[in-house]
Amino acid sequence: MSELVLALIAGGVVGLALGALGGGGSVLAVPALIYLLGFTPAAATTAALLIVVATSLTALYGHARAGNVRWRTGALFAAAGLLPAAVAGALAGRLPQPLLTAAFAAVAAAAAVRMLRPARGLPAGPQGARPARAAGAGAGLGALTGLLGVGGGFLAVPALVTVLAFEMQAAIGTSLLVISANSLASLATRGATTAGVDWTVIAPFTGAAILGAWDGKRLATRISGPLLQRTFAVVLLAVAAFMLTDALT
Repeated sequence: MSELVLALIAGGVVGLALGALGGGGSVLAVPALIYLLGFTPAAATTAALLIVVATSLTALYGHARAGNVRWRTGALFAAAGLLPAAVAGALAGRLPQPLLTAAFAAVAAAAAVRMLRPARGLPAGPQGARPARAAGAGAGLGALTGLLGVGGGFLAVPALVTVLAFEMQAAIGTSLLVISANSLASLATRGATTAGVDWTVIAPFTGAAILGAWDGKRLATRISGPLLQRTFAVVLLAVAAFMLTDALT
């Protein structure tokens, strides 16, 4: 099967997951780039950031039109992660490839386990956000984005809900602003590596992801959210197990 066909299929699956779940699809982009398209882990994290930026900005536009983005709070949350994202992005290219793969697998497994756990009740009514906790969550998310090339939507949404007491739609919309900012900050430190990205693969992958995200939104209206989330979590656990085995052998 040609690289173009593989890129289109993988991009469509990633976009479908993003559109249906409001986050999490980007953690499939890195393993797809590594194992289907032959990218090194370092190159895959850089390429994944490019894909995440394009897809997140497109989705952000739609959520902004629907009034689901809290710009001021989202900007403050994102600002805490800009420096960690830039530093981690510069560090990623100097780390051993197996270490990057193992770290990514661990994060993917943690995200899958969290998705499989029963959801806790959300805080009733508005609550005051704790600035220190919000800054810590934003910084941690930025570092993860820079190091592993994941947008962090599967972490940003629960962080915004639990730390800042956002309702779910506002958390999803605002998380896209945070993801876009962190990914751009990380890419700014990877200028040398982005020059070597194979655009004949990344361009169709990104295009398919953007289109798949719209299909994912429609899918989410037909299938229950918990079922989609559990299915994605099981797939993610399998991917994490495969990557961890590959990194350790």
